[in-house]
Amino acid sequence: MDKKQVVNVWYVLMAVLALLFFQNWWVEQREVETLPYSAFEKLLTEGGIDKMSVGSTVIEGTLKKATADGRTGFRTVIVNPALAEQFAKYDVQYSGVVHSTFFSDLLSWIVPMVVFFFLWMFFIRKMAEKQGFGGLTAIGKSKAKVYVERDTKTTFDDVAGVDEAKEELEEIVDFLKNPKAHGRLGARVPKGVLLLGPPGTGKTLLARAVAGEAGVPFFSMNGSEFVEMFVGVGAARVRDLFEQARKQAPCIIFIDELDALGRSRSLAPMGGHDEKEQTLNQLLVELDGFDPGTGIVLLASTNRPEILDPALLRAGRFDRHVLVDRPDRIGRAAILGVHLKEKALDPSVDAEAVASLTPGFTGADLANLVNEAALIATRRDAAAISMADFTQGVERIVAGLEKKNRLLNPREREIVAFHEMGHALIGMALPGIDVVHKVSIIPRGVGALGYTIQRPTEDRFLMSRAELENKMAVLLGGRTAERLVFDEISTGAADDLAKVTDIARAMVARYGMIDALGNVAYEEERRSLLGPAEFQAPSPRKYSEATAREIDTAVRDLVAAASARARTLLEANRALLDRSARLLLDRETLDEAELKAFAAEVKKAA
Repeated sequence: MDKKQVVNVWYVLMAVLALLFFQNWWVEQREVETLPYSAFEKLLTEGGIDKMSVGSTVIEGTLKKATADGRTGFRTVIVNPALAEQFAKYDVQYSGVVHSTFFSDLLSWIVPMVVFFFLWMFFIRKMAEKQGFGGLTAIGKSKAKVYVERDTKTTFDDVAGVDEAKEELEEIVDFLKNPKAHGRLGARVPKGVLLLGPPGTGKTLLARAVAGEAGVPFFSMNGSEFVEMFVGVGAARVRDLFEQARKQAPCIIFIDELDALGRSRSLAPMGGHDEKEQTLNQLLVELDGFDPGTGIVLLASTNRPEILDPALLRAGRFDRHVLVDRPDRIGRAAILGVHLKEKALDPSVDAEAVASLTPGFTGADLANLVNEAALIATRRDAAAISMADFTQGVERIVAGLEKKNRLLNPREREIVAFHEMGHALIGMALPGIDVVHKVSIIPRGVGALGYTIQRPTEDRFLMSRAELENKMAVLLGGRTAERLVFDEISTGAADDLAKVTDIARAMVARYGMIDALGNVAYEEERRSLLGPAEFQAPSPRKYSEATAREIDTAVRDLVAAASARARTLLEANRALLDRSARLLLDRETLDEAELKAFAAEVKKAA
């Protein structure tokens, strides 16, 4: 029953009640004679009253003889007996009056109701909406926001660095605009398109671009908005969402963070997730139920596809999976081009150079970098953003904020200087190592007392054993320089040691790079499919104690060999190490141009 039908029913009920009230009043008026109290007393003394009933203010009864108009019933209002006796002496007609309490009684009911209504309207309802409960009539309604082309300014021109994903979604848009041309050979549009990728790679931006390009209603909703504290509400919202979409087809439904709704049911077999399971089951039913020929396309995004229920990912539901990965150097340059359009730039700024400084950055990271560079340029009252601002912005994002108030004593500054130059000189001496871009002993972030930044010349996806061993030597260069110069070691290399140990253990137990242990993977990578490593309980060991001893020995041998190699190189470049460290102590920061002069003097590894 819709809202109009409900209103019509209320009108009918009110009309019936009014009719019954009027009928009762009319009957009473026709059958009952209202007498003055003086006339009632006269009839009483003359014996004209047949029977009567006495109330607190009214006397009702019947007459022995009907009146001229045929009525036998009567009603009169009681008058105070003392007053009635006094009035009777003067032979006057007198009657009582009952004051109407209708309005006072009505107000006694209405005023409290109005007060409670306004309390609910302005306080309780707003508090409930802030908590996400909404009104009782809206519990099962979808909270999807509807966008149309005129409301969404984002288009595919605003998306860069993910060309393959754009091509897939452009096909969806073309189908919605011209379904006959795409269906001439019997092809149908995919029911569901799942956007996979790490956080910040532009999945939601792509969905908004689809809304801007398609020119059709675009329902946008977060996966967590389907789940409420009441069991069954999420399933009702799924039904309501698809009902709205069918009425406005062709259209697009976008569910952000699908993992909040579609987590695998097998991950929690002990119960306690009835609401989520019912919501997921309803979504599966709706995906099976709607005809793709109607022009409804379901878009969804997630950065954790490994935890999605397999029933969601099968063909016929989410038919197409589109990977939106971190951009490569060319993609980063294209993304920077989009973000730099409306910025005041110095002629020295080169998007390609900035892209080479930012390996592993996502689109969101690059947008943040551009904003950081603009803020840095604003603080120094510059007319335009320079390349130095971008370099400083990268350092701030990667290494953290400069700690200018963290003062080191002279001994600690000297240790940090030799430590950082140890990293830098080993990086200059070994082949296949990223170019050393900057060295500094200015503390940054939470615990970094100094830092060495290396700039990759190209994106790398594979690394050989020799390159991994060189990387380990660079990481151990700082600790080795401390031991060589001061004949002791400090706690400053704790992070370096952790990274070296991870690399060595991966080479032994995961990559099979030790001949004595064979081509066997003894451990699995403990990380999510698209995200960083997560804390998980250690998996049961699948090898013997003897094999574990061999793995530990191989890891220790690899680290020892890398340390020995770093020491050999630093001993060969001892004079250069002393000179460069003293210069770093004096200037606190050495840039790429100054480091190139030292790189030309470094004795390379044999």
